[in-house]
Amino acid sequence: MVLPSEPEFEQARNELATSIAPFLAKHPEYETAFEIVQIPERILQFRVVWEDDQGRPHVNRGYRVQFNSTLGPYKGGLRLHPSVNLSILKFLGFEQIFKNALTGINMGGAKGGSDFDPKGKSDNEIRRFCVAFMSELSRHIGADTDVPAGDIGTGGREIGFLFGAYKKLRNEWVGVLTGKGPTWGGSYTRPEATGYGLIYYCQEMIPHLNPGHASGGISFSNPETKVLISGSGNVAQFAALKVIELGARVMSLSDSKGALIACDEKGFTKEDIEKIAALKLKQGVLDQVVRDGLEWHAGKRPWTLVAQADIALP
Repeated sequence: MVLPSEPEFEQARNELATSIAPFLAKHPEYETAFEIVQIPERILQFRVVWEDDQGRPHVNRGYRVQFNSTLGPYKGGLRLHPSVNLSILKFLGFEQIFKNALTGINMGGAKGGSDFDPKGKSDNEIRRFCVAFMSELSRHIGADTDVPAGDIGTGGREIGFLFGAYKKLRNEWVGVLTGKGPTWGGSYTRPEATGYGLIYYCQEMIPHLNPGHASGGISFSNPETKVLISGSGNVAQFAALKVIELGARVMSLSDSKGALIACDEKGFTKEDIEKIAALKLKQGVLDQVVRDGLEWHAGKRPWTLVAQADIALP
């Protein structure tokens, strides 16, 4: 049987296969389990029809890849971005299985979303899309079945629209979506968790990779340490804030239109990150926060724009 090409998923699967090859060589009894886990338990694909503010209909593709529920309900984000396709969601859902397993919490792995682009859309257009998307997705999720979360393009606003639609369709208030506001069922520090967690992880990793850490080498507490960060969404914002809080210097952020580079010695400030957070709530571009000491590079990524850096966080 000839399967369709899915380059993103195939790369993720092959990389994991390479990583665990020594383990499988010692324990061949797990080879069949690895073959089984590569195939999703269920793939949902559906059309999403919504109206813009002029009353014109539009259609997008909606997906939910329910990959594995061995350890618990499916768990994984909903991505709203024009690049979304089945290969990308299978890649993300596949990796989500193992990420969730490492938490020690009873969660399976899943991923979903749509090729809908929230950028340039009004609040009402995004709300209509979310209601249309949830009208189908609500049939397949639930607190003990599948608990989606936010992801690229799906922030607090979109989670609010999706949760409101689910509650109306199912007539129940349950923990079916994570990423809700703290006053309506969400968790405190949820917005900070991923960005802070990235830095905490790196803090633990650096001493193993950099023996000089203990004597003042590369570390987040060293004001001479320069950190490159790509992205400017929720994860990047809180990662940057934690780096600044610990004492190191953030030298870059980016978005789909280009990279914003710190060309002075102090790097980004807490105030810069707060302005960027407010800008991104309105789907703004980083070139709108340029100041003395911050240079905008249209169409560029951060990695080749800074002569020297100590830590890169893609």
